[in-house]
Amino acid sequence: MTRNLFYRAANIVQLSRFTLLAGSRLLCTQTQAEPPTVRQQNNGIRRIILNNPKKRNALSLSMLESLRSNILADIDSDNLRVIVISAKGPVFSSGHDLKELTSAQGRDYHTKVFQACSEVMTLIQDIPVPVIAMVNGVATAAGCQLVASCDIAVVTEKSTFATPGVNVGLFCSTPAVAIGRAVPKKVAMEMLFTGSPISAQDALRHGLVSKVVPEERLEEETLAIARRVCQASRPVVALGKATFNRQMAQGRDAAYATASRVMVDNLALRDGQEGIRAFIEKRKPVWTNKAEKANDE
Repeated sequence: MTRNLFYRAANIVQLSRFTLLAGSRLLCTQTQAEPPTVRQQNNGIRRIILNNPKKRNALSLSMLESLRSNILADIDSDNLRVIVISAKGPVFSSGHDLKELTSAQGRDYHTKVFQACSEVMTLIQDIPVPVIAMVNGVATAAGCQLVASCDIAVVTEKSTFATPGVNVGLFCSTPAVAIGRAVPKKVAMEMLFTGSPISAQDALRHGLVSKVVPEERLEEETLAIARRVCQASRPVVALGKATFNRQMAQGRDAAYATASRVMVDNLALRDGQEGIRAFIEKRKPVWTNKAEKANDE
């Protein structure tokens, strides 16, 4: 009887150890399986969170592909009005994962990485809804490029921005495309040639970011902007975003010609006419949020 109790107790201990070990393995597997980015959506606002703080939210190929997928998901849905990109941890993004850029990976892989990065950055500017960067921490190299590519950037006082690739033998040529279009040329060149970081206030002064706020108010301020975007007509915002980016690449006369045509197109939208009627009638507009012509009524 005593021997049976001893064996039974030993089996329970062994089973407990096995269960604990299996649980640890399961936990480890679950941790490894965490997605590079997390997508949440509520009331027209999609939040995409860079989700690899242990690797400083490096823009690895898997991170870029996940980011692209979460941006494009149901992109034409009337329920999607604005996208907010943020990050877990003290680093918004440290840029490319340098382990993916060694010669061991090969030229074809390197080409794939930079093509994916360029696609994500241009996608942010080409999609019909505004994209807001919500930054609390460091954004360097391609991470700084990501901030510069967004339509709006709200950052905290502790945020810093840099293009330090020159210091590791890899000049930040692709980040320079976005940064050079966001800040004055000489500011961009100093960032690129020295790799020295600039503060949030300097980034604001030079036009890299839209607003600097205390850390405790970052989410509140960012979501307030996002909610304001949601109050406007989706097709009107989409038309405006596309036109702004198009005319910025043109000379003055061509830009006015483009913008004038689009103003007429805007007036032809049902929501364009609804907005004017609502203003005249001193009421809130009721948007269809569909790209329908007013003469389709």
